[in-house]
Amino acid sequence: MEILPIAYFRSPLKSKFGIPRQSGLVSELVGTIEMVPEYRHEEALRGLEEFDYAWLIWEFSENRSAEKRLTVRPPRLGGNRRMGVFATRSPFRPNNLGLSCVRIVGIEQDAARGPVIHVAGADLMDGTPIYDIKPYVAYADSHPEARSGFVDKTEWKELDVEIPAVLSAHFQPAELSALRQVLAQDPRPRYQNDAGRIYGMPFGRWDIRFRVSEGVVVVVDCVETVSP
Repeated sequence: MEILPIAYFRSPLKSKFGIPRQSGLVSELVGTIEMVPEYRHEEALRGLEEFDYAWLIWEFSENRSAEKRLTVRPPRLGGNRRMGVFATRSPFRPNNLGLSCVRIVGIEQDAARGPVIHVAGADLMDGTPIYDIKPYVAYADSHPEARSGFVDKTEWKELDVEIPAVLSAHFQPAELSALRQVLAQDPRPRYQNDAGRIYGMPFGRWDIRFRVSEGVVVVVDCVETVSP
């Protein structure tokens, strides 16, 4: 079977570094789904506006050449314990397919781009190919009583975030809130814990420079990479 993209995702996150590790963790992170010409028609999305959430089936396109293994090291376990690849949400999968649940903010009819789906809470980087969109149906898709394996047994604590006023002034309130949420998830590889190291993460037209020490993310600089 050959599958081709039906859409591409647009996001302020331009690289793998900083992408939330699950959908829904950064609820204020917004992005858009832009259909390819073949499906750039209002009829293809008719009725989707009546749903609050949708499932996206997409590709870990940056991992096409990555080595595939039977076991992986989930960040939730600190990056030093191995689990079977099919018992994890690891991005290093045999067919590179991802599955995410996103909140539908609205559907815009654009003269040039056709119907554009605005969503929140996605864990996709900019340019990600999307292979299918399916509406989230609560009676079939929600199982709040379900066990979650090792996830139930490990605590994930968000980091505190400090952004000086002179740097936060670069962002609109919604952008700043999303940036704070992204940084609070600790985008560093789980095996790195060097308090003196400065990390860089692209966000929109900025390269966000930050360090992490004792559970606090401190943004030290924002370097403009693309003119407004």
